[in-house]
Amino acid sequence: MKFTNLLGIGASALIVAACTTNPITGRSSLQLANNSEILTMSAQEYRSTLGKSKVITGTADAKKVVNVGSRIKSAAERYYQSIGRSGDLANYNWEFNLIQSNELNAWCMPGGKVAVYTGILPVTKNENGLAVVMGHEVSHALAGHGNERISQAMVAQYGGAILGGSISNAQWANVFEAVYPIGSQVALLKYGRNQESEADQMGLYIMGMAGYDPREAIPFWERMEGASKGARQPEFLSTHPNPETRISDINKNLPKALEYYRAAGGKM
Repeated sequence: MKFTNLLGIGASALIVAACTTNPITGRSSLQLANNSEILTMSAQEYRSTLGKSKVITGTADAKKVVNVGSRIKSAAERYYQSIGRSGDLANYNWEFNLIQSNELNAWCMPGGKVAVYTGILPVTKNENGLAVVMGHEVSHALAGHGNERISQAMVAQYGGAILGGSISNAQWANVFEAVYPIGSQVALLKYGRNQESEADQMGLYIMGMAGYDPREAIPFWERMEGASKGARQPEFLSTHPNPETRISDINKNLPKALEYYRAAGGKM
């Protein structure tokens, strides 16, 4: 991995150049890593993951995953085009696959590489529930949360040396591979609470834009909480918002999400 384009840049210029604003939520984040490198690795790891998994094709559930994913993809592309930022998604090569696994899980790698596990389908129940999940996971990719996590690791490990331009290519690569370890499922990258909350908000809006009823998010997350079982950590120890905070935030964001839903022809 080469990061020479980031080296030797002055501190203020680096901060300005690497500060990214989410066009849907307005949240700003520091994203220092090279997106083209992230997309290349994501594609490689996605292919590796599919090769090691039982991918379900041709079934009603598999078709549902592709259908929901395609509608969310189209909604995101329309929105980015409407604000003059189609270039943000220019290098996306979307894929939607259903993987046989009992895990309650789904994920999206940078570049639109999506996987849904069969274990979560009984919780999603229908296309609206699946849109909650896929909208949330796609939002992690659209918001550049992978890049942000890599950048946080860079700053934590090397601090001011990054701004001074004294980090070697090998050191940048080591941080990159620590966050996205080669040979493992990069989709298992852990996001922070702010990123999870932003994915909730952004996903709610995108599912509305795609014509899915965002009001279905609340019953889905309630079902998810029940299906997850086990003791829950206090929120400050968890990377996910606690259920009460999540529901409260969804309620705050529902009016705007419903505006998108109505604009997409959704029935109130």
